[in-house]
Amino acid sequence: MISAPFHAGERALQALVGSREQMEVAGPRVIRDYMPDQHRTFFAQLPFLVVGSIDANLQPWASVLAAPAGFAHSPDATHLRVDALPMAGDPLAGQLVQGATLGLLGIEPHTRRRNRMNGTVEALDATGFMVAVQQSFGNCPRYIQAREPVFAAAHGDAAPVQWLATLDLAAHRLIGSADTLFIATAYPNDVAAGDEADASSHGVDVSHRGGRPGFVRIDSNEGGDVLTVPDFNGNRFFNTLGNLAAHPRAGLLFVDFDNGELLHVAVRAEIVWDGPEVAAFEGAERLMRFHVEHALRRPLALPLRWGDAQLSPHLAGTGRWASSPHA
Repeated sequence: MISAPFHAGERALQALVGSREQMEVAGPRVIRDYMPDQHRTFFAQLPFLVVGSIDANLQPWASVLAAPAGFAHSPDATHLRVDALPMAGDPLAGQLVQGATLGLLGIEPHTRRRNRMNGTVEALDATGFMVAVQQSFGNCPRYIQAREPVFAAAHGDAAPVQWLATLDLAAHRLIGSADTLFIATAYPNDVAAGDEADASSHGVDVSHRGGRPGFVRIDSNEGGDVLTVPDFNGNRFFNTLGNLAAHPRAGLLFVDFDNGELLHVAVRAEIVWDGPEVAAFEGAERLMRFHVEHALRRPLALPLRWGDAQLSPHLAGTGRWASSPHA
């Protein structure tokens, strides 16, 4: 058990919504400093992992590593070995060094299972890396679209990475039709100075968000693109939003499930707690608003393809943006 698993940002938001006392009891019971056997088995059966990292400028990034099942395996309850390395151009490549803090999300969309593990890189070699566990915990299956991955036939090396100072039409199309995104956030040590929380609560976290196709609204103006995402009812840990409250930067990842393209988006974030926009979106408890700073497009970067998605039944109680083409 971790006696104080939540940092100041998480605790503040828990108090804001009235769940702080509940989380003081529940948190230490379900957030562990080791991987339960069920989680160890689960990670070993996955063909991909979502990885969150943070660069020297304190910008979080979300990435994906993929390989045949078994590439992630746990030699003991306090470690996870990953037999894969990021390709050139992946934001993770620049951050993957010994001592780096990472957030790992194991997610199996077709069964709607997911587990999280945050830790530090303990060793790194020519074929992969070892992560020492800081926090391990499960997540509920809500808002996960069921789709099963298969490995694509080899088509040579991935295409060159494209730097986007602003989002182009192709990026708008991918984001505007998305039913899934991944978000990396962080609670860096310099932000955490003086926090009485356990040191395991400091570092990087990566999470999943899902909604009906079109749940990410895009607004463009002279200042650039702004993405707005409804935040639905969750576990009230406030891992992601607590990080954003303390360090309002995030890395978003959008996956083209048809062709394996990855779009990494660096954003500045704010939380919209109430108001007419929140009230107008059925099921939203608040909104996350992301101001796009730049993006990386990586064509053919992911060697997995998915079939048609079966939307989560929990989305029946959620709305659509009035301006969405999917409304």
